[in-house]
Amino acid sequence: MKISDVKNVYCVGRNYVAHANELGNKVPTRPMLFLKPTHALVEAEGQTILLPGGRGPVHYEVEVVISLARAYEDGLTVDDLIDSMAIGIDFTLRDVQSSLKETGQPWLPAKGFLNSGVLTPFFPFAGVADCKAKDFSLRQNGNEVQRGNISNMIFDLQTILRFVAHNYGLGAGDIIYTGTPAGVGSVASGDVLTILWNNRPLGDITVELDA
Repeated sequence: MKISDVKNVYCVGRNYVAHANELGNKVPTRPMLFLKPTHALVEAEGQTILLPGGRGPVHYEVEVVISLARAYEDGLTVDDLIDSMAIGIDFTLRDVQSSLKETGQPWLPAKGFLNSGVLTPFFPFAGVADCKAKDFSLRQNGNEVQRGNISNMIFDLQTILRFVAHNYGLGAGDIIYTGTPAGVGSVASGDVLTILWNNRPLGDITVELDA
């Protein structure tokens, strides 16, 4: 999978209990979905990326991202449907998001800005069991700030796939950000964020905040 081949970008909110708790949110009883534009996506290749700097804190949220090899059909398993995965960062304008929540408006301004969807290169998905045996993590200037494992998700991959497909459609080329664990925090200009899978760095970016 290449970023240029991505069709739809689905994202799951509040999919780890500890993350919902750290932001004072209720734990959901059904998957919470939002979208990012494909224009928000950028691959982590060691470059500097520009993020909004005048609208409150910009938070990092590291996540497992799955890629669909074929259209969803009832009866197909996660291992049937997913051919590759990446580890991503869902950047969030936290104050903007809080204001949108209060007024019941969509999260797009807080989640869909340019460069808000960082991705490592996609790599083969070795199956759910293998994925559960490995952690994903994020380092900020060399210090680990987040670590997670899909076994701790509120809604597992099969549930997410079924929910997205039945409500919105799901086909080849679609990707899903599956939710972030606890530990989210803000970035500052000059911060280097390193994305890891099974303690192996897969990509990094340097953050610059505009005026």
